[in-house]
Amino acid sequence: MGVNSGGTEHAASGADEPDWAFGLEDEFKAVVVAVGRQLKLWREAAGLRMAEFAERMGYSENLIYKVESARRIPRPEYLDLADEVLGAGGKIAAMKKDVETARYPKRVRDLARLEGEAVEIGAYGNHNFHGLLQTEEYARSLFEMRRPAHSGDDVDRLVDARMARRSMFDRSPAPALTFVQEEVTLRRPIGGRMVLRRQLEHMLEIGRLRNVEIQVMPTDRDDHAGMCGELQVLKFEDGTTVGLSEGPFVSHLVSDPKQLQTLELRYSIVQAQALTPRESLVFIEKALGDV
Repeated sequence: MGVNSGGTEHAASGADEPDWAFGLEDEFKAVVVAVGRQLKLWREAAGLRMAEFAERMGYSENLIYKVESARRIPRPEYLDLADEVLGAGGKIAAMKKDVETARYPKRVRDLARLEGEAVEIGAYGNHNFHGLLQTEEYARSLFEMRRPAHSGDDVDRLVDARMARRSMFDRSPAPALTFVQEEVTLRRPIGGRMVLRRQLEHMLEIGRLRNVEIQVMPTDRDDHAGMCGELQVLKFEDGTTVGLSEGPFVSHLVSDPKQLQTLELRYSIVQAQALTPRESLVFIEKALGDV
């Protein structure tokens, strides 16, 4: 393909969705096909062969081909660079909004939408830090250890999606966020000791925000209402509530009033059984000192 190793490494960060590995709904496939066609038209109008364009972009020729043929979804930085290289005056960069929703699996898009609209979120996590609390390197470590293994491109895509959800911390007005984390999540060195250390430091920063309360559920509790597993409760401005029950293959959305009542009751008891937010910050500081 006539591209050096640097171009190959760059290619790994230039696009998502390798050969539709995750699958896309027809409406999003159409968007990616249209964007790929436009990129090809702009390249040809500039008089650049694919190899020449690849060299100027710093990506592999194979990646350029896959983006233009809609087999790969271009990332925002790819579109920004293509706009600059092709002198499109912002017209290519403007397509970022069109492909943004197609970049992530439907499950992630739906969750991000719910979290983005919620005015109050309560979440209980029992085997790793909640996604909204994760650092990028901690999230990457989680995805890299999945079995069956994800490809490098898949991991990049999933990490990007998870990090995008953290934009809710910048919302104004800020939503009320409460988290209950099992003690074991503070001890398990996902990604290694330094990754865990930075994760705990991040937890302390987040836990000191005015709109966030983090609680720790000590392992030595002999009464525990969260033994059924992870759960999440989201409340919205119009007074409605949605529950989320997490599983390995699907997140079960709960809207039935009786089931919601059960989830809310369970979460409120878990909060009562856990350490207080102030006690929890002290506990996290001690866990950090032990790493």
